[in-house]
Amino acid sequence: MKRIKNLIFLSAFAVAVLGMMNACHDKLDTQEGQLNTGDLDYTNTDDMIGPLIGAYYEFYTRGWEEPLLLGVRGDDVNAGGLGDQQPFAETDQFNYTRDYWMYNSLWNVHYNDIINMNTAILQINNYQEFAEGDDIALAEQYKAEIMVLRAWFHLNLARTWEDVFIITSNQPEEEIEAGVSSKEEIMNWIVEQMDMAIPNLPDMRPNQRTDIPGGVTMYTAYALKAMAYQELENYQGVADATGEIINNGGFSLFQDFYQLFKMPGELSDENLLEMQYSDYGNETGDAFYHLYAPFGPQNWTPERENASSGWGFYEPSLKFIEFMIDRGETVRLETSVLFTDRGIAEIEADGYTVPDFVSNTTPSGDIINDYARALFASGKHYLPSVQLTDQRNDYGAGKNMIVIRYSEILLMYAEALARGASGSGLSADDAVNLVRERADLDPITGVTVEDVLDEKFAELAMEWGIRYYDMIRVDNYSELSYDGRTFSAGDEFLPYPQAQVDALPLDATSVNRDTPINEALLNLN
Repeated sequence: MKRIKNLIFLSAFAVAVLGMMNACHDKLDTQEGQLNTGDLDYTNTDDMIGPLIGAYYEFYTRGWEEPLLLGVRGDDVNAGGLGDQQPFAETDQFNYTRDYWMYNSLWNVHYNDIINMNTAILQINNYQEFAEGDDIALAEQYKAEIMVLRAWFHLNLARTWEDVFIITSNQPEEEIEAGVSSKEEIMNWIVEQMDMAIPNLPDMRPNQRTDIPGGVTMYTAYALKAMAYQELENYQGVADATGEIINNGGFSLFQDFYQLFKMPGELSDENLLEMQYSDYGNETGDAFYHLYAPFGPQNWTPERENASSGWGFYEPSLKFIEFMIDRGETVRLETSVLFTDRGIAEIEADGYTVPDFVSNTTPSGDIINDYARALFASGKHYLPSVQLTDQRNDYGAGKNMIVIRYSEILLMYAEALARGASGSGLSADDAVNLVRERADLDPITGVTVEDVLDEKFAELAMEWGIRYYDMIRVDNYSELSYDGRTFSAGDEFLPYPQAQVDALPLDATSVNRDTPINEALLNLN
């Protein structure tokens, strides 16, 4: 699905740094999924940042299908209909097609990026052999950053398929031959990896870094550690890891929830992990984008002329919208959902009084017209046309994608305390009410687990499948059985992609020993 030919620079900083390198060092080419290391001069430790930049590039270059597939099964999201991706719509209904290309792409692209990151760690090891003084510790930091990014990929894979491979080398034949690890083993491995990484990472917010603004810090690692502990239902571990982030005192909620997901919210004090994209403010020339069109409405009248519309593949559910209306939500509902007139009529047909602020015109002046595939579109993946760089017309062009937010950390902490864990600092009430205050909601007391899960639904909907993973973690299948869907325990994980079953030791009756295992794992199109 993705063959990387050149390192696309991630920021003005990266351009400046890599521009100072020799020409043979400013590309990290891949052949069969592995970085080309033949021309690197490891004695020149000034170039040691190159593999790290390459690892961030791997992290940022997500296929458009990946966040959609990770998120579509929750009761916060519906797949847009009437398209050429019927198996995607069926996945939303928990009817899984083993040979659907999206499943195989998610598997292949994630593992491809893991192996390229492993190569980057090996490159840094080679530089470290010639490092002196502070550069020795810097090499350890760079490797720790990559370990965090690599853990995020393993987290996604285990949440999606349960039992998957842990890959820590760039020649993983032996690791694959050893077989898959259980989800529990993978989560414990992530905890161990983060414990190894944290001492070597910067003690600051990602947006405080001046070398790689927005890069991984120790608090990003604590967040991944907390997520792994949450999957293990080790809530004291969750409280301890999230408590480290909270007690740092440097993180805070970006007070304008609407703008948090747009240009003003980029690299805010709230963001612990963020995929960065840019056209560098230039009307023409180089640009590094994520393809946001699948999230966007098919038909709109943009405030700024010539801005392109989207594909209509990712729709906030009517269940979520009515849940938000019942709660008296304003700020978060207006931000999270782009409404069409047809969608508003559907809300009214269900007997709801549509709040006055709900309109098919966004606060930024874009008009969302009716279109066939969906009634609504995701506001969290929407960039107002007036925030596009002049002459840049792609839907969402240059918009960053937030992966982990401080609000999620606060709510994970609150749930852990509500389940009996001990905290240091904030109470569960305090943590939840910080999030509610930004949403212009009244404070609550005596917070329960149900209160926190409802707050997470309102706060984190449409973001990386968080709602879905919460519901299967707590076995709340009734919430996922909505609008004609019936969810059961057998639906929690996707089936292994058929191409992988045919090639890898995933099913003992289906292994094709004629296909080299590494080639099968990296079966790039």
